[in-house]
Amino acid sequence: MNRGDHLATIADVLAGTSGAKVPYPIGIRELEVVRSVMVGSGLLRLTLGGPELEGFESHAPDEHVRLVYPNEDGTLRLPERDGTMLKWPRPLPISREYTVRRYDPDLAELDIDFALHEGGFASDWAQAVTPGTRIHVAGPPGGVIVPWTYDRYLLAGDITALPAIARWLEMLPEAASGWAFIEITDASQEIELTVPEGVEVRWLHRGDVPPGHSDLLEQAVRTVTVAEDERIYAWISGEATSLKPLRRFVRDNLKLDKGDYLITGYWKRGVADFDEDDED
Repeated sequence: MNRGDHLATIADVLAGTSGAKVPYPIGIRELEVVRSVMVGSGLLRLTLGGPELEGFESHAPDEHVRLVYPNEDGTLRLPERDGTMLKWPRPLPISREYTVRRYDPDLAELDIDFALHEGGFASDWAQAVTPGTRIHVAGPPGGVIVPWTYDRYLLAGDITALPAIARWLEMLPEAASGWAFIEITDASQEIELTVPEGVEVRWLHRGDVPPGHSDLLEQAVRTVTVAEDERIYAWISGEATSLKPLRRFVRDNLKLDKGDYLITGYWKRGVADFDEDDED
């Protein structure tokens, strides 16, 4: 992949009829925390900035970056640029993936929303940092580009997927129709969203049920029906194990073609650094 080739590929996908993953040239940048603010009771937003943010690329609602942390002894081992890719040291350094919530090239700001949970490495780090704290950010490595030609869009996920769903809703055309199902603990985790008039947003309150153990998301998605002449795109994410029946529902009941949906596990019960690429 030559630099710039991905822009032509993105244009081709947007002019087509199905979604496709498009790789971008991957960079590594040292940024600093500009500010932090709670978004609802479940998300902590860190705004990152700095001169190295220049040239950052952002094209897809679900693209992610990888934050690279020092080892326990304080040593920092970073990936090195290798053409348009990164070469990672072995053993791999401590790192975590997070959705690009917002990138503003004019303000030179990058927002990352952290879903707070007890004992999470990155969650604890995000709550402890102060303005001026520096962090290395790798990526995005690419994203799934989706044309805005579908009849309706189905978005669903838990609070870890909420940053991506919020960005999806902001990027959809004003005339878009569809559904957004979002599983959270309670009303305190609901946030303000920019939503096209034709998209129904349904907040699913899990209550005392532990994260990753509720079937609320599955039951909500199963209410969706598609007419024979209707094309929909489905984007679903959350706890990996709970998504398995939804994969079957999208394929077997909604009968979506492979380019018409993306279902990815953002985390998995009992796994500290789950890699979504490990899931089908």
